Amino acid sequence: MNQDVSPTARALRALELLQGSGGITADRLGASLGVSDRAARRYMDILREAGMPIESVRGPYGGYRLGRGLRLPPLMFSPAEAIGLVMAVLDGHHDAGDPADPVGSALGKIMRALPESVAAQAEAVRRTTAPAPDRGAARPDPKTTTALVQACSRHRAVRLGYRSEAGSEWISEVDPWAVVVRHGRWYLLCHSRSAGARRAYRIDRVQGVEVLDDTFSPPADLDPVAMLEEHLAVGWEYDVEIVIDAPVDAVGRCLPRALGRLESLAGQRSRLVGSTSNPAWYAERLAAIPTSYMIVKCAELQQAARVIGQRLLAAGESRAT
Repeated sequence: MNQDVSPTARALRALELLQGSGGITADRLGASLGVSDRAARRYMDILREAGMPIESVRGPYGGYRLGRGLRLPPLMFSPAEAIGLVMAVLDGHHDAGDPADPVGSALGKIMRALPESVAAQAEAVRRTTAPAPDRGAARPDPKTTTALVQACSRHRAVRLGYRSEAGSEWISEVDPWAVVVRHGRWYLLCHSRSAGARRAYRIDRVQGVEVLDDTFSPPADLDPVAMLEEHLAVGWEYDVEIVIDAPVDAVGRCLPRALGRLESLAGQRSRLVGSTSNPAWYAERLAAIPTSYMIVKCAELQQAARVIGQRLLAAGESRAT
């Protein structure tokens, strides 16, 4: 018997079993839950107290069943829609096959609700696909994320606890503007009331959320993705400036926004202004620019670019074998 499963989780599992059957006895229910039949009856009482229409029928063919008013209408998906949903979940959440995980459990419920002909194809994709884990991903607590999303939509200020990557902890009151997902990480784009400045917090590092009575109005021209990218490009250890022999539109198509802010210069040139704590990584991104450019500011970035250039030159030399 698994002692780590909470009574609430077992009660919800009991509800699933009731939904999947026309009726089930207490001993069969207990066996499925890994508890005694007496405990199974107690879970039925918990569900009744929560407002679930649980009916009990006496006799040799009796047991528990759901009353009217709870069953959901059938989910109508085409095979392509069902497979597309499974692929999207697998791509974004690699525990989708684990029934103990909230996403895996939810996907399993959808599968059980689909017609057999549709579910079989989607289930085959789910069971046979082995997605590689995204080591850079950081999935936040669903309850924390939900609280922040609701605060954003209702324009309600929040007080949140935060723990930085270095281990520092603090409490801050912010106006939550938007939740943005970027490269497997979830960010809260907000305005810090104490600092009077824009901030971007990793939601997986938020320790707690308290919704306040105060309301706010987000910026009228808010572009959450663009603003987050710009914010992540500033405030790092090394300030950089690069002049590029191409117009802003052309450069913007080959460089991520997180590198910094692009400005137009005379003569169809542009300037990139940003910052980085990893000059080698930054220099590798700059190598994607399909035209000439000059690193005007940041000696560390200049040195990193020289190392990459020497490596590329060496790779192009003919060598005797």
